[in-house]
Amino acid sequence: MYRLIACDMDETLLNRDHQISARDIESIRKLTASGVKFVIATGRPYNSVFNDLKVLDLYEKEDEYVISFNGSVLTENRHNRILSYQGLSFETASLLYRIGVENGVCIHVYTIDTVYVYNYIPEERAYIEGRMNNVETFEKTLDFLKDVPIIKVLFMNLNMDILHRLEAVVRAQAEELSISYSSNRYLEFNTLGIDKGYGLSKLAALLNIPIEETIAVGDNINDLPMIKAAGLGIAVRNATPQVLAGCDEVLKATNNDDPLTEIRERFF
Repeated sequence: MYRLIACDMDETLLNRDHQISARDIESIRKLTASGVKFVIATGRPYNSVFNDLKVLDLYEKEDEYVISFNGSVLTENRHNRILSYQGLSFETASLLYRIGVENGVCIHVYTIDTVYVYNYIPEERAYIEGRMNNVETFEKTLDFLKDVPIIKVLFMNLNMDILHRLEAVVRAQAEELSISYSSNRYLEFNTLGIDKGYGLSKLAALLNIPIEETIAVGDNINDLPMIKAAGLGIAVRNATPQVLAGCDEVLKATNNDDPLTEIRERFF
């Protein structure tokens, strides 16, 4: 019996219109009504999923949870109570920022409440505008955030070859980090050992749910740690080759075809 589902958002639960389908909303409501925990697991901040939680009747609910910032933060939905937090050191975040600036990529710097975006190119503005609390910055160093806890940093570029090259640059200069990719446009940096798999395992332990009784579903590299950690790891049909190869089950559904409805019908 599965008691918890951890589900990625972008390109997994959200369809091409960045919405949860009506069928999946109904399926998730039926699952939660039966006692199954439905947990959004996202690389984004937890405050970016409030509208989705409202649609699912999970907003401000006690004993319901979100895994955010790629596992760096666990929150209970009631009052957004932080249960676990793991951020980057300022020195590491500053080094990543410098590398991004020197290489001319778009950079996101995540604090608990705000995402600061450097080199906010039109393609990225169109992609994320309105989905997160973003502040554009033109600062060449990260000194303006020296006294603010920083959770993660990412580089954005539509050319994945550039991001792969920058991964090598970062690995040569920075202390060990958890490094992943998402949305076929992001190279993401978290504290070593922190990823969605860590977040899922941590939450399951806090809730006294055996990891064997969890499901994780996703589409991209940053989802793979939780897909491997879960009792049942599921990929949507549109997942990357690495995720398709690393999961237990592949859905017939893409993110545009009610994937959570297929999960409810097949596994519950």
